Amino acid sequence: MRKRFQRLQLRVSRYRRVRWPRRVRSLKIASRHPYAVPFITLLVLVILSYSGYLLARGTNNLPPVQDAKIVIISHDGEQQIVPSKEPTVGALLAKLHLTLNTGDVVEPVAATLINQDEFRINIYRAVPVEIVDGTNTTFSFSAATTPRAIAQQAGTNLYPEDIVTTSPVQNFVQAGSIGEQVVVDRATPVNVDLYGTPVVLRTHATTVAGLVKSAGIKLIKTDQVVPALNTPIAANEQVAFIRTGTKVETDTETIPMPVQIIDDNSLAYGTSAVRQQGANGQQIVTYQVSLQNNVETGRTTIQTVVTKQPVTQIEVIGTSLSGIKGDMALAGIAASDYQYADYIISNESGWCPTKAQGQYGSCPPYAGYVPSYGGYGLCQATPGSKMSAAGGDWATNPITQLEWCSGYAQSRYGSWYNAYIHWVDNHSW
Repeated sequence: MRKRFQRLQLRVSRYRRVRWPRRVRSLKIASRHPYAVPFITLLVLVILSYSGYLLARGTNNLPPVQDAKIVIISHDGEQQIVPSKEPTVGALLAKLHLTLNTGDVVEPVAATLINQDEFRINIYRAVPVEIVDGTNTTFSFSAATTPRAIAQQAGTNLYPEDIVTTSPVQNFVQAGSIGEQVVVDRATPVNVDLYGTPVVLRTHATTVAGLVKSAGIKLIKTDQVVPALNTPIAANEQVAFIRTGTKVETDTETIPMPVQIIDDNSLAYGTSAVRQQGANGQQIVTYQVSLQNNVETGRTTIQTVVTKQPVTQIEVIGTSLSGIKGDMALAGIAASDYQYADYIISNESGWCPTKAQGQYGSCPPYAGYVPSYGGYGLCQATPGSKMSAAGGDWATNPITQLEWCSGYAQSRYGSWYNAYIHWVDNHSW
């Protein structure tokens, strides 16, 4: 054992006396190579750059990435800021391993294109909910914002006439839930013969007379109602309305779905999300037909009965314009000109790419067309169609509009600064 240790000591001593000096001499010789210094410098820079990137990634203060968009993601009580080249919301979430669980909601939807800087994504995490539907109680998870949307997201089949309300769970130990309680008050289906037209009406009325009132059915003295008006209503009750001595016809019409728009500054301009799915309604229009020699000579509307209530669709529209201001760089505007371009565009349109001359207040959504006269867009080009020289998407794309605005400032005034001076003096450009 002692001899083996001595042999090892001899090897170490030989390495120190012979091999180590040889390696030092080899390094000195290599350092005299003409490419040695540039190579070592490049290697050091790469190591330092990568270390800085890792540090920035840990603090969410990421350096800009070429051709990337800055995306702000709000989720799980934190705000994450990342540069991304991913084309859609869904692709970015997948790359970041941000998983959507059952009942979670992402706004805007996964298929939305990421097309501007400071693009905003909100992830709402689902909470436990208790759904009480008559004698049936179910439990689910939902991040929806309206009682109807919560029930629908949980798979509950609803009719427009059903009333859905929500309230906090009072006894979470007994209920087995710590979130909200959604209560579904079902409307009673009634099979109605409306002057010869069969239809199903759903109502919360308790008698036939209540059904007549809630449905807006207008009776005349000669009308027959079977069963009598004071008859209690049961599910699938048969009720007939009969009019004799007069020819009556009915037409079924669609009631357009109402849409409620809500501005949301937590979403980027141009993005949207549906928070409650809507549906068209239906109504029956009853006519009294005038005949002469069995030939129709005219008709008069007797009444309109809504047989299916429309459901309001609730949509949120993004109003955050911070990303559009960041698009000045993408449009080729120099950083030294940002303040001048910002001043002019803020006064011309308030940074709204879809605002027409004479429109005031918040930024309106694109109307589907551009007026042929007057100013339009970020810098109120007059007429707006001038901007088609910058690109076919000039009516809605802020970058295309900024490119045209920049060209206009250069060609007419020589610079953004000169355009700014003209605007200050004349309040127009």
